[in-house]
Amino acid sequence: MTTTGTGAPPVERLRETVHGDVAAPGDPGYDEARKVYNAVHDKHPAVVVSAADAGDATETVGYAREEGLTLAVRGGGHGVAGPGTCDDGVVLDLGRMRGIWVDPYTRTARAQGGCTWADVNHATHAFGLATTGGMVSTTGIGGLTTGGGMGYLARRCGLACDNLLSADVVTADGSFHACTEDRDPDLLWALRGGGGNFGVVTSFEYRLHPAGDILGGPTFYPLDGDVIRRYRQLIADSAEELGAVLVVGLGPPVPFLPERWHGRPVCGVILCWTGPEDQDDRVRAMLAELGPVLGQHVGRIPYPLINTLFDELVPPGLFHYWKGTFSEDLPDGLIDAHVEFGAATPSIQSVTIVFPIDGACGRVGRTDTAFSYRDARFSTALSLTMTNRADMEAQKDWVRGYYAALEPYSADGGGYVNFMDGDDQAKVYANYRENSGRLRELKRRYDPGNLFRLNHNIVP
Repeated sequence: MTTTGTGAPPVERLRETVHGDVAAPGDPGYDEARKVYNAVHDKHPAVVVSAADAGDATETVGYAREEGLTLAVRGGGHGVAGPGTCDDGVVLDLGRMRGIWVDPYTRTARAQGGCTWADVNHATHAFGLATTGGMVSTTGIGGLTTGGGMGYLARRCGLACDNLLSADVVTADGSFHACTEDRDPDLLWALRGGGGNFGVVTSFEYRLHPAGDILGGPTFYPLDGDVIRRYRQLIADSAEELGAVLVVGLGPPVPFLPERWHGRPVCGVILCWTGPEDQDDRVRAMLAELGPVLGQHVGRIPYPLINTLFDELVPPGLFHYWKGTFSEDLPDGLIDAHVEFGAATPSIQSVTIVFPIDGACGRVGRTDTAFSYRDARFSTALSLTMTNRADMEAQKDWVRGYYAALEPYSADGGGYVNFMDGDDQAKVYANYRENSGRLRELKRRYDPGNLFRLNHNIVP
């Protein structure tokens, strides 16, 4: 490794060759540049490169490889396991690369790798279009898409990775790949769920779907197994235009929920109905039939607004610890676990989220993309979120116990990689099931030295 006289890597090379910003320890803005969403990961990289374009990404990848430094790639920075930062290595931050091009005639959009879902939703909504993506608007499109991509539109439109039509990628050797179904199809296959293992995605092309104004918002109920069982039936019986995410936690301090329920165990359904407006009353009636309604804020809203509902509850700078599972259904034993552990939720910010992933998600074959769990109907995120590190550490056993209670109902013992924390590396091959072998082969082809290893790593 080439070094300066102090033993530090020669960051002046980067300052001279990239168009974006370069921040090293001692530079103004370094402390801000090194931050990520999850405050657990308070790392001190040797350099942070805020790339202005794909050329900057190529230069930074080459620098990290040649200097023998750890490389972290950051899009939105939301990765709970901290893949967007590192100690003593190189952080490639794509956050300045937020250009978006929408073609309303082909119903496609190309978005640069630093975009958030707020960026994409804003740009596409101008044309009455959208694609599946997330629940928090500040989440980056890169990590969510390459991990699979849950969201309110999944039942109708498929996962984010199912709507990925092409991608521009810088691989470990510095080469640039414009991946399509006809050119580099294997690499495109791996990006559809294989995580950050294969390179830096500098732009994504998505298929879009009609989604203008929707009927959306939260409805809260007492935390009761019968409510969740009726929710299970609601998903089984409803058209795929019904996006309805189940949440379990403590009542949030919102004006439409009576104060006596603030901080008490509740469950809720976050509605995203993209079907005909003349069906709105029927959908409202279906929500009312789930159980006693404690509070509700459901109405006609622009689609992008549904992705902002959790933004204020979980701003950057909190301390997170997550786990995730897939299940083929919501059997009674699993529902009992949600009631038991949901009643012990340790903070307002902590929440269990159950995404329905039937419908369009299940019409993709298990080996058609790197994301394998096409037979699962639900994906569950267990999110411990606290305002300080000590409380987060003290409550980890709540998550671990909850996860253990759900595991007997888990499909093949795997979970969604974007919900897995840093201590879940042993689960990687369960998360990919029969696709693991092909992913290892592609890892050996595109990243034999495992430069891209700060992720749920597929070892070449």
